[in-house]
Amino acid sequence: MHIPDGFLSTPVWAALDVAAAPAAAAMTRLAQRGFDEKRVPLLGVMGAFVFAAQMINFPVGAGTSGHLVGGALLAMSLGPAAASVVMTAILAIQALVFQDGGILALGANVFNMAIGGVLAGYLPYHLWGAGRGRRVAVFLGGFLSVLVAAVLALAELQLSGIAMPAALLGVSLGLFVVSAVLEGAITLAVFQAMETLHPDFVRQPAGNRSRTLGGLGLAAVLLAVVGVWFASASPDGLERLAENLGIAGRAKAFLPTPLAGYQAGFIQAAWLRKAAAGLTGLALIYAACALFGRWLAPSRQRSA
Repeated sequence: MHIPDGFLSTPVWAALDVAAAPAAAAMTRLAQRGFDEKRVPLLGVMGAFVFAAQMINFPVGAGTSGHLVGGALLAMSLGPAAASVVMTAILAIQALVFQDGGILALGANVFNMAIGGVLAGYLPYHLWGAGRGRRVAVFLGGFLSVLVAAVLALAELQLSGIAMPAALLGVSLGLFVVSAVLEGAITLAVFQAMETLHPDFVRQPAGNRSRTLGGLGLAAVLLAVVGVWFASASPDGLERLAENLGIAGRAKAFLPTPLAGYQAGFIQAAWLRKAAAGLTGLALIYAACALFGRWLAPSRQRSA
């Protein structure tokens, strides 16, 4: 789902960089309204959990894999504005530290997943999440968040002059639909688990949720350290599409880093390389989201 550098034409990635910056700034201002400083740990833990979950690819068929994107899950637990801020932080760290998604294409990835995906994921929950259709709304939120982000990415590739045969486009859309269904199912399962641990997890944002936060934090660590053993090695939907279109070789990395590909290259053992990179990512994401949260808190709370 992360678009690397080299896939989008200069006018497309430049326009999306320009568009994503004010959109992210607007989301930040919205998140700041009425933000409760007691929610700072929640931002950090949710960001770390989504980052860890994105490391674990699962097969979706035809030699293709997918992974939890987490936009809907963030939106339902944090609100759409704060979720957009957290997802933007995740995408920025993934691009700058792990070479996952391009630096020049960061605006496109933010626009697709942190803006479009988050808002699309929150819409069903906003409309039906308070009634008897709550479970359906949560599932649809996860489904739509991935489908909208995927359609935006495909549209950006086409705007960049990449011709896509109708048959190949249909197969790619079908695989993205499968990923979206799995996203909805995982989102619902995690959401229900959070509410089982703390029934008012979403309804009372400033409540005492230490057990739930602890559970999410432990799950993030286990995903980063143990889950990588079970992750599918197959390319994701966008990578597979690039291979089929013959453009995979265009991918570029402008910033060398020892954690490229979610591997700490300075460590010899394969498992330790992945685990060290994953744990480093968790720490970076938690710190970035917590700092955002401190900054989002009104000045009267910060000075108290």
